[in-house]
Amino acid sequence: MDGATGLILGMSWGVLLGFIVLGIGVGAFGTLIGAGGGLIFVPVFLYLFTDWSPAMVVGTSLTIVMFNAMSASTAFIKQKKILYSAAIWFTLATIPGSYLGAVASEGFDISMLKFWFGLFLLCMSTFIGYKNWTKGQRKEESLQLHELTYSKTIGCLISVVVGFISSVFGIGGGLIHVAALVYILGFPTHVATATSQFILFLSTITGVVTHYSLGHIQWNIAIACGIGAVIGAQLGAAIAKRLKATSILMVFSLGVGILALRLIWTSGMLW
Repeated sequence: MDGATGLILGMSWGVLLGFIVLGIGVGAFGTLIGAGGGLIFVPVFLYLFTDWSPAMVVGTSLTIVMFNAMSASTAFIKQKKILYSAAIWFTLATIPGSYLGAVASEGFDISMLKFWFGLFLLCMSTFIGYKNWTKGQRKEESLQLHELTYSKTIGCLISVVVGFISSVFGIGGGLIHVAALVYILGFPTHVATATSQFILFLSTITGVVTHYSLGHIQWNIAIACGIGAVIGAQLGAAIAKRLKATSILMVFSLGVGILALRLIWTSGMLW
């Protein structure tokens, strides 16, 4: 087979490179804001692969999120930004929700998935943008890992919901976890994004296994984007280390808001 035109993972070299580059960009952005990148992969896959079922979009996206979170976690472990006590408890709490969400995702049609996913992202964007704009730099940003105190019960309850939404929308749950860790539990932003990535890696395993058992994952796309996401996560972690917390949160809010409005508009459910 001619190397220039041969197929790798069922696609040409050019297409393969395109998905790897997509993975790098999304992986870097997702790691920067503490998400896994599903907020971008889901609408991209909905646009590119119109013959995929919503469950396939979600399952494939969640698999890439797992690769991204694994890579990001290794970088944040080296930076010593992860609060492991919270990460372990919150991960365990996501497991039942992840399973139920993976099963529930089979009941969505394309329009419904776009609309509800977009509405969810718009709510998150508005909340975080408002908090960041009105409050500015939070006093909690100066706290060190050993100084943090938080409600384990509230964190676990939130994580059950995160697990469900994670598998339904294929986003890994990082968006909700970052918001909850920062604004409900009082974590510094850099610790919240790092801890969120570690939770993402552990918690998405359950969702990915469930989606795999249900035949939802398109492995050629997942592997191609996953390779890029692993690279991008390292880049994103390095950038995050150099940015102020307020900058990270504003980028997060703006990017997610634009994406949310596009999804809602293209869902066709507004008219």
